[in-house]
Amino acid sequence: MRLRHPGGRTVHLGYCTNVHAAEDLAGIVAQLDRYAVPVRETLGSDLLGLGLWLAAPVAAELAADPDTRRRLRTELTVRGLEVVTLNGFPYAAFQAPVVKGAVYLPDWTDVRRLRYTLDLARVLADLLPDDAVRGSVSTLPLAWRTSWDTARADAARQRLDQLAAGLAAVERETGRTVRVGFEPEPGCVVESSAQAATALFGMDTERLGICLDLAHLACAWEEPVAALDRLAAAGLPVVKVQVSAALEAADPVGDADALRRWVEPRFLHQTRAASCATATATDGRSSGPASSSAAGDPADPAWAADDLDAALDAALPGPWRVHYHVPLHAPPEPPLGSTLPVLRDALAVLLGGDDAGCDHLDVETYTWGVLPVRRRPRTDAELAAGIAAELAFTRDELVTLGLTPTQAVVTP
Repeated sequence: MRLRHPGGRTVHLGYCTNVHAAEDLAGIVAQLDRYAVPVRETLGSDLLGLGLWLAAPVAAELAADPDTRRRLRTELTVRGLEVVTLNGFPYAAFQAPVVKGAVYLPDWTDVRRLRYTLDLARVLADLLPDDAVRGSVSTLPLAWRTSWDTARADAARQRLDQLAAGLAAVERETGRTVRVGFEPEPGCVVESSAQAATALFGMDTERLGICLDLAHLACAWEEPVAALDRLAAAGLPVVKVQVSAALEAADPVGDADALRRWVEPRFLHQTRAASCATATATDGRSSGPASSSAAGDPADPAWAADDLDAALDAALPGPWRVHYHVPLHAPPEPPLGSTLPVLRDALAVLLGGDDAGCDHLDVETYTWGVLPVRRRPRTDAELAAGIAAELAFTRDELVTLGLTPTQAVVTP
């Protein structure tokens, strides 16, 4: 789906396919018919954007075979689908029965992460529509925070330099620009905008930047204006936005029974109390081993837990925001809520001005399959309808900011 910003720029809106489990090429093509085409038809759109998730093995297969890449592009095109962005955060098995902390491996100290991301860039260069200005790939924010020290930070920095060089080579070979966005996430080395400004300072910002997940931003209790100003001051461009909302509890002690219905075994649901806001404006975890301080650490156990059940057991002071992506159009039933106000504020800052602050937007609710049972889709059709409703919600929010939906025809 494309929209025209009043400043003239085309803004691409799609949904991320990491909500689906397929990890081989045949399965990926099958899920286009199973989900993506019904989503597009429900929206009444001639063209739907996908933020494809390609697990590492299929990314390597595609990167090694130009003919296979062309076939995948054709499969997308004939279905009225286009791809300008890939999700390169999960390496593999993202919809396995238990994922939890495995999603952060391999991290940016490991050459496998570099190879995977460059494979994605090579694939995306051939999937991009002819009229797309650039492509984007989102990735994890270096690593999970534990065991982070100077040696690992230095290794990651070397990988980032190699990544920038590899992206430049892709552009020389294909004529297409692909940028990589590091996605701040609760519990990681880079959780807040302040940590991003420190840990990512000095990288090649022509090719590397930030993927801003709006649920993660809310969980850090950051104000969108201040966070985006901080990133801009550090010279870090926002190359991709994940349009998402987090679970919120105003009185987590009183609402503990309601919250326990959201505890589930697949994903981590990092939880942050509002007092976390005292930490997110300062950098308590930069690249050095002695950089952590309780006053500046968003993951300090005084206001943070690495999963929802742990937060409930610890009875952290409220209110809470929980890293649990909830459907945008259907907030949780009271007494719980969502962080939609943060989403709206962030979109207004990014897209409500004279120019678009970012032109790649992906709705990323990967948690449909683990929602409380009464809220969980029971059929493929119900899941497709839910994804379509989220995209319609986001489109309407953008229209209120002055953007205009457009249509486009892509060719193989």
